[in-house]
Amino acid sequence: MQLLHLSHVDLDGYSCQFITSRLFENPIYLNANYGDEVLVRIDEAIEHIETSTAQSYLFLITDLNLSHEEATYVDSRIKEVREHKDVELLLLDHHASGLETAEAFGWYHLDVTKSATQITFEHFALHSSTLQDLTPFVQAVNAVDIWLSDDESFEMGKVLMRLVDEAKEINRYMFPAANLSYKHYMLQEALAFVQNRDHIGLDEAICQIKKSFFRHEENDTFDNLLTAYILKLLSAHKEQMTVSFQGNKGLLTFGIQNTSIVGNAFLQAHPDYHFFMNVNPRGTFSLRADNKMDVSQMASLIAGGGGHPNASGGKLKEFKEFFRYDQLKSFIEELLKEKE
Repeated sequence: MQLLHLSHVDLDGYSCQFITSRLFENPIYLNANYGDEVLVRIDEAIEHIETSTAQSYLFLITDLNLSHEEATYVDSRIKEVREHKDVELLLLDHHASGLETAEAFGWYHLDVTKSATQITFEHFALHSSTLQDLTPFVQAVNAVDIWLSDDESFEMGKVLMRLVDEAKEINRYMFPAANLSYKHYMLQEALAFVQNRDHIGLDEAICQIKKSFFRHEENDTFDNLLTAYILKLLSAHKEQMTVSFQGNKGLLTFGIQNTSIVGNAFLQAHPDYHFFMNVNPRGTFSLRADNKMDVSQMASLIAGGGGHPNASGGKLKEFKEFFRYDQLKSFIEELLKEKE
């Protein structure tokens, strides 16, 4: 059975996926924050089920309390897919706001006394003995997520929460698999500290844990290691991320950090590219060039922006919120075509 696991974007949500990564081969992970992104990810999950060759799925949703409308939608979509695929739908959550919805759908399992991580752990531990070493980790996540401040694992939970919350170096919209691998790597590295109940040691080791993920050979500053890693990702995916404007070849990114450093590094590594464009989730954008075109003119034409010939930016009009890179790219390509 293929696991397709949708979860929240916090420590509790990622920890649910950390648990299931121990149990399923080649799981497919999606993550969503509350709001419009939930239905976008549900559609993405259904799209994967419909187009893949696998015939049997467990579609697991954790740490997301669906509204009645969202639950009705996913329930109807799964019924459609079941006409040609074997799909089990299961939701494990703990938010009291989902009580009414849980009562209406048999696949919606709610327990308001525990974190989603604790619920997920208990559900799968019934069928597997390979999760027992995660017990202190689950206790720490549970303590901080439902705020058991007197629990002996609470301080460890706080450090774990910061470990995940501040792991934003790899953008989850552009590189979701790499983003999740990064978070799971850090949680795995934290296990020894958790088992030794050494929350202070973990707190002091966070920078080294992060650097160890990005370092493969020689050591360097964190910024340089990160830039090299992101540059490698961009180079590997550049064909899917290429856009054009007035005959100039560019790379489009979405919500990455350190645009100046990363953008200039990419342009120097790939001299056949003329500009580097990064759009953030709020619709502002930045443009970088390497003396091959005047991006201040480009910024002015596409959004009334401006700046310098090699560094410019602005804010896109009629921009809507995007949660998938492919949909953002389609929007930007249409915009650039209109403004040529």
